[in-house]
Amino acid sequence: MIKHTLVALVEDRPGVLNRVASLIRRRGFNIESIAVGHSELPGLSRMTIVVDGATTAVEQVRKQLEKVIEVVKVADITEEGIVARELALIKVHATRAMRSEIIQIVDIFRANIVDVSPDSLIVEVTGDEEKIDSLYSLLRKFGIKELTRTGRIALPRG
Repeated sequence: MIKHTLVALVEDRPGVLNRVASLIRRRGFNIESIAVGHSELPGLSRMTIVVDGATTAVEQVRKQLEKVIEVVKVADITEEGIVARELALIKVHATRAMRSEIIQIVDIFRANIVDVSPDSLIVEVTGDEEKIDSLYSLLRKFGIKELTRTGRIALPRG
């Protein structure tokens, strides 16, 4: 199975996200991630959806999405050159003795420490999925208290 990245421009209206997610669910796909935010066009949002599936089946889903009234445009950008990023916040257990080692690891990944408390640090990291997975793996030995990830956002190059 290939992870496909679908990008859709949709109208900013209540229920659009639910209709899109329901259509994908009805076709038997698991949504790996879905991220929605404002686009450069007033009244429209850009939705980035990552699904696992065979190319022909995903193409069928793309065609079905185009039929949803509030969907203005949808494209499978999997095969194109894309810029893809994800954001993660990782809360790590950190005693005074551990902090310097954690800070060194965070610096290597060009991540930021955005919160410090007596027993933990919150690390913000942006990059591709592999970068975030690698940082997470290294921080696990200190004890991960919480993790949240945005999921992939992507745009075609050029």
